[in-house]
Amino acid sequence: MNDAATVLSASGVNKSFGSLVVANNIEFNLPTGQRHALIGPNGAGKTTFINLLTGMLQPDSGAIRLAGEDITNTPPAVRVKRGLVRTFQINTLFPQLTPIEAVTMAVCERRGEATTWWRGLSHYHEAIAEADQILTSLRLDKVATRTTRELAYGQQRLLEIALALATKPKVLLLDEPAAGVPKDESEDLFEVIAGLSSDLSILFIEHDMDIVFRFASHIIVLVSGAILVQGPPAEIAANPLVREVYLGKGRHGHAHS
Repeated sequence: MNDAATVLSASGVNKSFGSLVVANNIEFNLPTGQRHALIGPNGAGKTTFINLLTGMLQPDSGAIRLAGEDITNTPPAVRVKRGLVRTFQINTLFPQLTPIEAVTMAVCERRGEATTWWRGLSHYHEAIAEADQILTSLRLDKVATRTTRELAYGQQRLLEIALALATKPKVLLLDEPAAGVPKDESEDLFEVIAGLSSDLSILFIEHDMDIVFRFASHIIVLVSGAILVQGPPAEIAANPLVREVYLGKGRHGHAHS
């Protein structure tokens, strides 16, 4: 795959904890604007792989590149500034703030204005306008002035994404964005995610196969830290290995063809 089209890649990435192999020679390419899903049984190493991409873990060998630049040894905070962002867990961070306050703060942080926060929110017209635009794109404009703790759980997950978008990412990593969200809300959540800018590249982990097959352009199946198979949804659904190892264990094994 040519580098111009690939925004995030991993080549020959390995990671072990003692005798436990959690990443086994992973080869991965995320093209610009694509929505890729990472699936696999519990303990397959999905979150570990996200941690390797974000720099929370260092690989034992191999390379990770963002927009063609080697970021294998780059600290997590620097990766964020370069456009590789994972959703923030905001439930514990900002329960007393409103979405418009929280997202405006994140925009100010990116613009280097957070140090003068004492001047009051109303001073930051441009940041507020940008925050409002982000909240509107995620259908959170109607709850923008409620405190975060009052929001429905699905709205709180969308607010995490809003905070991530405030950093102007190239790549958004979503580790089970619908976890804990009621089924009817989770589909709405993914409808909103699907409607995000086509310039934004997304890698998401999700257990609900209906959602995965509906929203992913490409599916990567991870088993025991290694990629079993990857490809477009139709190919994955028809793959007998996948059905046996993963899809066949649930009620969705026969639901997609």
